[in-house]
Amino acid sequence: MQKSNGKLKVSPTEATDAITRYNAALTTEHVSICDLLRIEIDATLPTATCKIWYANPVWFIGDDPIVGYNINAKKTVNLLFWSGQLFDEPGLKASGKFKAAQVQFKAASEININALHSWLKKSAVHIFDYNAMRQGKLTR
Repeated sequence: MQKSNGKLKVSPTEATDAITRYNAALTTEHVSICDLLRIEIDATLPTATCKIWYANPVWFIGDDPIVGYNINAKKTVNLLFWSGQLFDEPGLKASGKFKAAQVQFKAASEININALHSWLKKSAVHIFDYNAMRQGKLTR
């Protein structure tokens, strides 16, 4: 890890290793879901950077988070798109008070790869500027 402009920077290799460790610590069923999501996210968003952010794998374009996953209290895998409400997709459910939307999976077989690719492509285009909002430069 390095510091740049007062921010802690993680190398791409360190981020990849951290996500590998995150996935490896999951249950067998969760590993199959998260490994599939990671493969599809990395393949569809090759220029996005990834890191463990607030204890979960998250992919960014610039400083803005666009997609990430975690295991929720119901023990399902939650795939969150920070700008998902902008996609106008019926398969995503609004989440939180800003523009996020999510979908949950109990098994890898529930993942519709075509829908996932569509959502991922839209996540790279419809980016809500969370970084500006956090700095107080943008309101909802």
